[in-house]
Amino acid sequence: MALSFQFGTVGSPIGTPKKPGGSVGAIEFSKSIGLTALELGWVQSVRVSEATCAAIKDKAAEQGVALSVHAPYFINLNADEEEWTKSRKRLMDAAYYGNLAGATDIIFHPGSYFERPPAEVLKVAIPRLKECVRELRQAKNPVILRPETMGKSAMLGSLEDTLAMSKAIEGVQPCLDFAHLHARPGDGTMNTVEEWKRLLEAYQASLGKEALKSLHIHLSGIEYGPKGEKNHLPLQGSDLKLKALFEALRDFGCAGRILCESPIMEEDALLMKKTWMKVSGERE
Repeated sequence: MALSFQFGTVGSPIGTPKKPGGSVGAIEFSKSIGLTALELGWVQSVRVSEATCAAIKDKAAEQGVALSVHAPYFINLNADEEEWTKSRKRLMDAAYYGNLAGATDIIFHPGSYFERPPAEVLKVAIPRLKECVRELRQAKNPVILRPETMGKSAMLGSLEDTLAMSKAIEGVQPCLDFAHLHARPGDGTMNTVEEWKRLLEAYQASLGKEALKSLHIHLSGIEYGPKGEKNHLPLQGSDLKLKALFEALRDFGCAGRILCESPIMEEDALLMKKTWMKVSGERE
């Protein structure tokens, strides 16, 4: 019986050997330690050849490892026209090469409010994102674009923002970063079974019950202050209650991928997997 969730890391695991190294090595190493998902960390820029993409795709298919891409950080759906042209290219490059590499989902940071009301910002962001998806589908590119929930209250990327984008555009779904969602209020809330269940209820109400079966989750420990996220921490050095979160996911029949962003990446990814098996009663 397969687990409801596939577990992995965002970026190559720390223990990836030098040879073959790179994403191909990361896929092999992940699989060897019991992880079956990997998010390619193209966070600075998309610098990859079509030949490399083909090798990544082949290796992932051979090993049965599910791939996604974390697009460059410098994407802002709310940028001015000139900056948006550059942002858009970064997102589209990640989607083009990601699809060639066999990735199904492209994760990106949606940008900043620049101190404007979220509703106003979404009026700019949604049409831009819609146009990106239209162009991808015209090119027969099936990837799902996933705006990530962000950890600072000044950033575009509240749960409500990502649900609004996803509801408005077929082919867009949230990347739920639960560490960010815990850090965003800045006061230690969003950490109980009840709070997570309310969040999953909102997700289901907005996108339908079926959407809970293909969740894309980022997870780690996190340090935060009144304005939200400061940095990612190992799970056990953090106040995030993993078991409470997993109980809520279990009770809602959720499935998908959980990718670890903790500093001790694969160690915490395996801890997440073990905790999930304990909470859910599932076996591999």
